[in-house]
Amino acid sequence: MGHEVKKSEVLSSLLWKLMERGGTQGIQFIVMIVLARLLLPEEFGLIVLVTIFITIAGVFVQSGFNTALIQKKDADAVDFSSVFYLSLFVASLLYVLLFITAPFIATFFEQPEFARVLRILSFTLFFGAFNSIQNAIISRNMEFKKLFISSLSANIFSGIVGVVLAYTGFGVWALVGHQLTNQLMVTIILSFTVKWKPQFIFSIDRINKLFSFSWRLLASMLLDTINSNLRNLLIGKMFSPATLGFYNRGDQFPNLLISNINGSIQSVMLPTLSSYQDDKQKVKAIVRRAIVTSAFIVIPMMVGLAVIAEPLVKILLTDKWLPAVPFLQIFCAVYALWPIHTANLQAINALGRSDIFLKLEIAKKILGLIILAISLPFGVYAIAIGIFVGGILSTFINAYPNLKLLNYSIQEQWKDIIPSLLISLLMGAAIYPIQWVGMSDMLTVITQIVVGVVLYIGLARVFKLECFTYLLMTLQEMVSRQKGITVKELY
Repeated sequence: MGHEVKKSEVLSSLLWKLMERGGTQGIQFIVMIVLARLLLPEEFGLIVLVTIFITIAGVFVQSGFNTALIQKKDADAVDFSSVFYLSLFVASLLYVLLFITAPFIATFFEQPEFARVLRILSFTLFFGAFNSIQNAIISRNMEFKKLFISSLSANIFSGIVGVVLAYTGFGVWALVGHQLTNQLMVTIILSFTVKWKPQFIFSIDRINKLFSFSWRLLASMLLDTINSNLRNLLIGKMFSPATLGFYNRGDQFPNLLISNINGSIQSVMLPTLSSYQDDKQKVKAIVRRAIVTSAFIVIPMMVGLAVIAEPLVKILLTDKWLPAVPFLQIFCAVYALWPIHTANLQAINALGRSDIFLKLEIAKKILGLIILAISLPFGVYAIAIGIFVGGILSTFINAYPNLKLLNYSIQEQWKDIIPSLLISLLMGAAIYPIQWVGMSDMLTVITQIVVGVVLYIGLARVFKLECFTYLLMTLQEMVSRQKGITVKELY
């Protein structure tokens, strides 16, 4: 990064990132609701199984180079072109591998349709090779407005394609068409909006230098991807595609909310922290602010979603999806921990310590496998609860290095989020009994949401939470800046 990132740039980038994630995931959410009402749980389960293999292959396509390009201060055209051609080559090899092995995997899972779906959906690997470079350039320049435009347009178009195919009886192929169209449209639009074209340059020396940083990220991402998808593989094999569909829908609701809010903050954090990587005090201040702010927004959303889970599923997905409710509630608890996980890991990456990042991932994956082995004999719900237990233990693992790197201990971090956690639990306990009043599902959900929001904000004001005051000040600054009023830099 060639210049110091100012607060105005961070806020502007965060706003566009929030709009990009919020807009696109809002559309995805609506599309998934419509598709879930039109399609069967087992059809969603089949797509989840196929996506596991494509996601693992996609890790090799990006190879951690995306983050390495963002983190490298003096990355140039040679770096970007070299990474692009390598990613394209790897995507080609992996596509051939998946194409050949598809029938054998289909036989293992006893899903005849699996082979054809995998062979077609694997084309998204090539789109990923393009998108990884385009996203790296956008992140480096903090031009998230371009990502907002491309993602929103692609989601609208692909959503229409998926719904039309589902409505006309194409079944699982509606989901295939939706995913393929989305990736294709993002690639096409970004090719026009991002002013980058690959040059006929390839430097093995540049690849080696970038790989010295990225190989640890590749190993970390591979461990994380295999670990997170191993449960899906086991559920798909030991239970049924329908059970996997319920498990996946339960995960999707909180994931959509959290990846929007928390993910937007973290996407802006990496380039911001990288620009300050030589100033440990500044990095600590930004990480702390990210944890406190994320927790204040994320935790009450997860508590509220867990409370309204059953009537919400009835309204949006119909009664056929009610077995997804317990999974939804468990995953709300899992994702409530994300502010601690992601802020700590982004700080470690921004400081260039991918070696520590890899060690953390290995430790967490070993822990995850032990918990999975213990929970597996007790059924699919025990598997989900095991993820939550692992999440709690992982907060200590992820935070440990930053005690030395930033002098920011896990005790401080928990102390920073406890106020938001306590008033969120108070809010949840207060709105839970509303379901016993006897109103319709729709009126119950609306009442719980309205009362919950008012109560949470009221408690934040009464207890004078610092993060609430900070958010109000930040919003005032953004409004003032839009009006042309000069505001002093606070970082």
